[in-house]
Amino acid sequence: MSSLFETLNHKPLADQMRPTKLDEVVGQNHLLGDKAPLNRMIQNQSLSSFILWGPPGCGKTTIARILADQIKLNFVQLSAVFSGVADLRKVFDEAKKRRMAGQGTLLFVDEIHRFNRAQQDGFLPYVEDGTVILVGATTENPSFELNSALLSRCKVFVLNRLDNMALSALIERAEKIMKKPLPLDEIGKDYLKALADGDGRYFINLMEAVWQYASKDEILDKAELEKLLQKRLPNYDKDREGHYNLISALHKSLRGSDPDAGLYWLARMVSAGEDMKYILRRLTRFASEDVGMADPQALVQAINAWNSYERLGSPEGDLAVAGLVVYLATAPKSIGVYRAWNEAMRLARETDSLMPPQHILNAPTKLMAEIGYSKGYQYDPDTKDGFSGQEYFPDEIGHHVFYYPIARGFEREIQKRIDYWNELRKKLRKQNNETQ
Repeated sequence: MSSLFETLNHKPLADQMRPTKLDEVVGQNHLLGDKAPLNRMIQNQSLSSFILWGPPGCGKTTIARILADQIKLNFVQLSAVFSGVADLRKVFDEAKKRRMAGQGTLLFVDEIHRFNRAQQDGFLPYVEDGTVILVGATTENPSFELNSALLSRCKVFVLNRLDNMALSALIERAEKIMKKPLPLDEIGKDYLKALADGDGRYFINLMEAVWQYASKDEILDKAELEKLLQKRLPNYDKDREGHYNLISALHKSLRGSDPDAGLYWLARMVSAGEDMKYILRRLTRFASEDVGMADPQALVQAINAWNSYERLGSPEGDLAVAGLVVYLATAPKSIGVYRAWNEAMRLARETDSLMPPQHILNAPTKLMAEIGYSKGYQYDPDTKDGFSGQEYFPDEIGHHVFYYPIARGFEREIQKRIDYWNELRKKLRKQNNETQ
């Protein structure tokens, strides 16, 4: 017959390491420390419904279990992936019976964002009347994925991915349970942490695999680890928040003129399997919106990089996109055209019934010429300075200025031209006033 000790050692390492107290949960001190909000709930023996938002393997389920245990609530767990309306109805009915008997229920719903909006609305009356304390867990941004009605009744607590310090603490705890050191050199440990990518559960499984693989007194190095372990796919979903976070990081790195950070975020997106056409669309937008006329070649470079990628494909075409990222990061930036366009659109909407001035209207018929169409129009290339200074806005609103170049890049030259034309315009208007 197996002893209790032998039975425990046949349990998966993750089960043996599962925390039973909040101070055993690593990497979430901002929520679980002495004066942190979740710890205060235990101290006050009062729990309200909340949402735990964080990456996989950061301790969401464990925290919910510990809270239920510490506040003496019946713990019920559901997964939104495998549960439907019938499962929810059964949980609520049983919770009502417990409540009548003086027993509270903590309902933990994993992947709560996968419930549709109607199902999420179904929680509301049971949360409001206290039938259940709802603890939802999600890896997706609750602002996008959860009903506003449900969010208004639940606090949202953000959990962190586990950093190197937290993963090191897991190594120490695992070594105490296994009663032997993790058979890796320091470089191997760093590589194992990198593979885990902040996921504590996955990291524990990796450690268990290493112990099972290594022979007695063997110390594995990185090369042997690479043979043993498959590289983990990045935690990235192209239609969810990770997708938008990374493109935002790329965009802001370019705007901040940091080519190295730009290349890093581009590489993160490419390695995660992002559609390169999406990246190129965003980079082309950046060229026209953020670089603009400070470097008109930026848009040309964007289109050329796009054409190159479509002709070469990946991986050869990736280099053209990397070159575009460096070009955009190091280009001067100006949103002068962006602002000018928005202001022009605003005025156009306000004055959309006004006619152009008659002197810039064509007169293809005799009648149109007789009523003044095209009368007084000056052909600028035929003037002395190639500039007539005529007015082109509707007569009712007069001249407006939308575009203000900045003193960077090519816009310095544009500003010189505009200044020159403004001086000519003043001179010509003065001459016209003197002849009248």
